[in-house]
Amino acid sequence: MSMKQQINDDLIAAMKDNDSIRKDALRMLKNSIMKFEVSGKDKVATDEIVMDLIQKEVKQRKDSITQFKDGGRDDLAEKEMKELEVLEKYMPEQMGEDEVREIVKQTVAEVGASGPADMGKVMGAIMPKVKGKADGGMVNNLVRESLN
Repeated sequence: MSMKQQINDDLIAAMKDNDSIRKDALRMLKNSIMKFEVSGKDKVATDEIVMDLIQKEVKQRKDSITQFKDGGRDDLAEKEMKELEVLEKYMPEQMGEDEVREIVKQTVAEVGASGPADMGKVMGAIMPKVKGKADGGMVNNLVRESLN
């Protein structure tokens, strides 16, 4: 079953269970998928594209949580955290910092990077390896740390 179909089925189940948090999170995700598909001719949301859309929704929730907490709106931050938990169930298992650090070390050696000027080259080589499995900000920090 495709991820898109799984999300639709889970949305229907959330509606039947009257689970408003799951329903809201999955509706927003489904809306993102539909926007992608109608954005151009012959666009189909493959599992890989759906995964990218889920990552964007997860990142958006994390940003919102930070902003709501900074603004003293803990009630809204709590709702976003619950929606984040729902979306993270569709993500592959995330890599730990040590695992990413090892990939960074290997990639720096493969690319032959010698300093901060090679940051783009290293990031370009690493991101396909960790796509969907590691936070881009963490990867960026680890690469920056290893090149300095």
